[in-house]
Amino acid sequence: MLNQNENQTFQLIYHPGGAPAHTWSENDLLHLNMGPSHPSTHGVLRIELELDGERIVSVRPHIGYLHRGFEKIAEHLTYTQFIPYTDRLDYLAPLANNVAYVLAVEKLLGIEDQIPPRAVYIRTICSELARISSHLLGLGAFAMDCGAVTVFLYQFTEREKIYNLCEALTGARFTTSYTRIGGVARDLPPGWCTTLNKFLDELLRTVDEIDRLLTRNIIWIKRTKNVGTIPPQTAIDYALTGPNLRASGVPLDLRKDQPYLCYDELQFDIPIGTIGDCYDRYLVRLEEIRQSASIIRQCIQKIPGGPDNTSHEPIMISNFKVALPPKSNVMTQMEELIHHFMNVTRGPDCPPSEVYFAHENPKGQLGFYIQSRGGGVPYRLRIRPPSFFTLSILPVILPGHLLADIPAILGSLDFVMGECDR
Repeated sequence: MLNQNENQTFQLIYHPGGAPAHTWSENDLLHLNMGPSHPSTHGVLRIELELDGERIVSVRPHIGYLHRGFEKIAEHLTYTQFIPYTDRLDYLAPLANNVAYVLAVEKLLGIEDQIPPRAVYIRTICSELARISSHLLGLGAFAMDCGAVTVFLYQFTEREKIYNLCEALTGARFTTSYTRIGGVARDLPPGWCTTLNKFLDELLRTVDEIDRLLTRNIIWIKRTKNVGTIPPQTAIDYALTGPNLRASGVPLDLRKDQPYLCYDELQFDIPIGTIGDCYDRYLVRLEEIRQSASIIRQCIQKIPGGPDNTSHEPIMISNFKVALPPKSNVMTQMEELIHHFMNVTRGPDCPPSEVYFAHENPKGQLGFYIQSRGGGVPYRLRIRPPSFFTLSILPVILPGHLLADIPAILGSLDFVMGECDR
């Protein structure tokens, strides 16, 4: 926290590093731009710094370099047409974005209780698979920013297997566009769950190896312990969510506190930190990967119809006024053809209303606010991106640290500019 007096000097009142307060003349400070093209900013983020030697005095983050106007675009597309755009929010977890948006639209339509149970379980598997993928890259980039390149290579190997699973399930490796209003686009391929189980076995071995490489590594501990500490009340005041909030000791997880999908039928723990520093944020994400693997295994065991759907459970709602009918019926039956035409050209007929739905995404609470005035196109759509709020706390936690601490702090916060700028 900085105070400016009449003599144009700056006094550091709060110093997270514990060094004594000091007074600088304005001319003594070095003004430095970090980014928007810098490896440690994890995207097009620019941070304007004022430095006293290597010590950070003040910080001003600049965002908007990746702005694409998603919310205004949504107001000119049908509800179904906007699904592919959600892939580009947190592009490290597109499957989870798809699920979050569709759940908001289904809440608007009032059909959230009509979704086939098999589709609900598939969505849960997709959300947790996205969480694993996102956390792996977050940990890998965090470690590489601090010099541990091996971890980055290990996690990329596992993420490549996740992309292979996504390709088999959705037809795409990166931008999946898999979830549909009323269900999912297609069922699980034969043998897909067997491959998924095999992957989870290999994943947990890699996670254990990452644990052995970093958790008790003295270099890693010195780079992350008591660095970038966020007290619980500060995390709440700045609306942090997800792992960054839980690492500060606040046990908020929407999967437990506001259950959706089938999370209330599953057993899993919520990792909580104690100090709220970079080290805690690392530990929380590492354990969340293990918990997500457990959730997926439970879903595979409990999914209606079994992994290969031998009892032919539906994966799409039968109300074709809001959901696309099967393509085989569209080509052979007039009524389904009419429903298909109306859904594609006008979108599902939503009632005049407004809803907000929040989803526990890998990086925190991803929320969609939709205001409808009837018809198949939203009148207003707003996105609550967790990374936007994560970046808002940088001016609070960075001052007092060394310049070399910035990559560690940014890596531990694990943000993505795709959803921040949206």
